[in-house]
Amino acid sequence: NEILDILSPQPGETGLDATLGYGGHARELLARVAPAGRLFGIDVDAAEFARTSARLRQAGFDESQLVLHRTNFDQVTSLLAEAGGGFDFVLADLGVSSMQIDNPARGFSFKTDGPLDLRLNPGSGSSACELLQSVTRQALRDLLTDNADEPFAVPLAAALQGQYLQTTLELADLIRLTLQTSLPKRMPEAERKIETTKSLQRTFQALRICVNDEFGVLDRFLDALPSCLKPGARVAIMSFHSGEDR
Repeated sequence: NEILDILSPQPGETGLDATLGYGGHARELLARVAPAGRLFGIDVDAAEFARTSARLRQAGFDESQLVLHRTNFDQVTSLLAEAGGGFDFVLADLGVSSMQIDNPARGFSFKTDGPLDLRLNPGSGSSACELLQSVTRQALRDLLTDNADEPFAVPLAAALQGQYLQTTLELADLIRLTLQTSLPKRMPEAERKIETTKSLQRTFQALRICVNDEFGVLDRFLDALPSCLKPGARVAIMSFHSGEDR
């Protein structure tokens, strides 16, 4: 409701859901621009984009109402001609969703075993497994700090750099082992578990951001965005952590 208040989509307007995801936001936005408005929906995740596209088409949203393209949101200017020169409102919900995290085959979670990939588009770029083998210790320390504010970036970089880790659980086990010696010895066991879990979350987040160039994509999106907006347009961007906020 807060997002809808900020964006205030009106009947007949043209909007963009720059991170289509499961399509929940798109449904609410479409209901408000109907009957004459249009919503563009884009997403870089090939697997989830196909499922969500089918789901929204089955719900009755045809091409005249909902225009779908599989692309990253830093390519927003490529939509301008089809959108009539600009958008009345834009929504971007950053990061990943439960769809990716809950699927072990995607390798986004340290809680289940899966390939150490972390790419939203497995057909592009290098996996997290390949990154750990090629990155320097300094660069790994920096990305743990910049992408996740990881306080144990130095010992984690020393432990992980150059390792050949094929699965998410292999990486999680090495993080846990590193934290055993990095955390203060007098820290109560309950606190140690909490801090270890936080480092697991932050390390997976930092690697995911790196292999998907998430901050680079966001920078390019923000640079392009002003030229994509009609007079009086509104933009809402939902962030999840401090790196995205910065």
